[in-house]
Amino acid sequence: MSTDTQSSSDTSPASRSWLRRFLIKAGVLFAGLGLSGALLGTLALALAWPNLPDLSAMIDYRPRVPLRIYTADNVLIGEFGEERRNVLRFDEIPDVMKAAILAAEDDGFYQHHGIDWKGVARAALANLTTMARSQGASTITMQVARNFYLSSEKTYTRKFYELLLTFKIEATLTKDQILDLYMNQIYLGHRAYGFAAASRTYFGKQLWEVTPAEAAMLAGIPKAPSRFNPIANFERARSRQLYVLGRMLSLGYLTQEEYEQAVNQEIVLRSAPGTPSGGYAVHGEYVAELARQLLYNVYQDDIYSRGFNVYTTVKAEEQEKAYQALREGVLDYTRRARYTGPEENIDLPPGIENDDARFDALLDALQERHPDNDNLLTAVVLSASPDKIVVARTAQQVIEITDKRALKIVARGLAKNANDDVRIRRGSVVYIYEADGYWGVINKPTVQAALVSLRPQDGAIQAMVGGFHFQDGNFNRVTQAWRQPGSSFKPFIYAASLEKGLTPATQISDEPFVLTAEQTGSKPWAPKNYGNTYEPMLTMRQGLYKSRNMVSIRIMQAVGPQYVQEYLTRFGFDRERQPPVLPLALGAGSVTPLQLAGAYAVFANGGYRVPP
Repeated sequence: MSTDTQSSSDTSPASRSWLRRFLIKAGVLFAGLGLSGALLGTLALALAWPNLPDLSAMIDYRPRVPLRIYTADNVLIGEFGEERRNVLRFDEIPDVMKAAILAAEDDGFYQHHGIDWKGVARAALANLTTMARSQGASTITMQVARNFYLSSEKTYTRKFYELLLTFKIEATLTKDQILDLYMNQIYLGHRAYGFAAASRTYFGKQLWEVTPAEAAMLAGIPKAPSRFNPIANFERARSRQLYVLGRMLSLGYLTQEEYEQAVNQEIVLRSAPGTPSGGYAVHGEYVAELARQLLYNVYQDDIYSRGFNVYTTVKAEEQEKAYQALREGVLDYTRRARYTGPEENIDLPPGIENDDARFDALLDALQERHPDNDNLLTAVVLSASPDKIVVARTAQQVIEITDKRALKIVARGLAKNANDDVRIRRGSVVYIYEADGYWGVINKPTVQAALVSLRPQDGAIQAMVGGFHFQDGNFNRVTQAWRQPGSSFKPFIYAASLEKGLTPATQISDEPFVLTAEQTGSKPWAPKNYGNTYEPMLTMRQGLYKSRNMVSIRIMQAVGPQYVQEYLTRFGFDRERQPPVLPLALGAGSVTPLQLAGAYAVFANGGYRVPP
């Protein structure tokens, strides 16, 4: 924000001059109430003036800018904060937007001194006539005063303080600074504060890209943000837009040709990637949440309003490929698993699909209970047979599923003797997906997965996906899921043995290994090799690449479980989660995927560990 302001002192020559003018004009109004009214008005001014707030919040403007998380190549993947705001300098806001605002809100802004006295008198007369406080005469400066320091309550006391504060603002800040504050501070619906944020929220573009038609629609929102924003009520927003365009024409901001072009322009509502209603261009929700948690540990709640921009180490393209790979892997597993039946079965009255309004209302209610899951879309079955399923997404979007590959996946739900809990019938609520040019029905996956990729040299995480769908629960399996690593843990056992003096050529028995109940202190333990095959002797090198359980157990026994437990901490594993017992050789401890990736990075990094 610009900081070229006049002195904020109430006793400056400019302030005294403005105060004299204000008192003269206010005195005219009070005089209409008689001598006693004038005396009371002067007394009210004298009492109220010292209690006005200073303007530090405006002079040193610190808007509540949300925390934003970006990829390394500057793609927004997360935004946290109650207010969505993009603060621009005055010279960054296009002239067409400034013109639209002045036309809509205060065309005399640069001529009056903060108060439109004719408007005040007109509003006062209207309110006296109706005996209600329904009409105001707010200038842009008044709105700035209200937004920063006052409520929107319609009372004479609040209006009186607003007038005084308006005078003080006009005596302290330049007109450009006041307009700058207004354009960045005003609330414009859907958690968007300021016209730059509103442009992204409603039109999916930067403010400097808006056309006169779009600028006029944005300028019409402040009158009633909840009712005049184009998402909530496009018709009202359109009506207000036409009013603003007419004002811009009459004030000379638009030529007749520009006006007609703006009136005829089709308004396309499209949220920008990274805005609340538009989603994000890259699925980096788990990365963004982890970054938020790390920053919160340092700055607490301040992170949501101080405008931090966090740049992570992930690359947008790699992150998106990781997300798609994980989802496709989970979906492929689900397609191969047994079909477990519809998500829900509802009573679908005959012919309801022919009543668009009723049918869409029913489908909207289903969406609340079973929302879309990225490329898995909620649908209701209209009819089902072994060779065709007809589903509906909306009254207008009806899909026929006839591909044999798709029908084979849910064949047990289409069979004549299918159990009721798996049968697909009219009224069944299912998830559908499109792949390889055909539609199919699938269960919402119950299995989960995680993926992490990091750069060994510096520990930079290049991609992270903590689960199938972040909105189903933000539990990050990369950092929070403790699982047994199984045979993937064996290389660390071998590393401990090399430190103890064993070599890749050391001969180790691969014969069956048994511990009796007396030796274990509980139950006998008789581990097996995969495939139940054994060999007399193998070198350590052979035992590793063949992943032989018997060789790993005997290496662990030779080196000593206590030594292995201590040695594993060099790779970043938690000591207490790696019990010093022989089953540890088969991966019976607990690790997170991030720990395991970081430990393998030690091998790739020539023996040096860099924490992820």
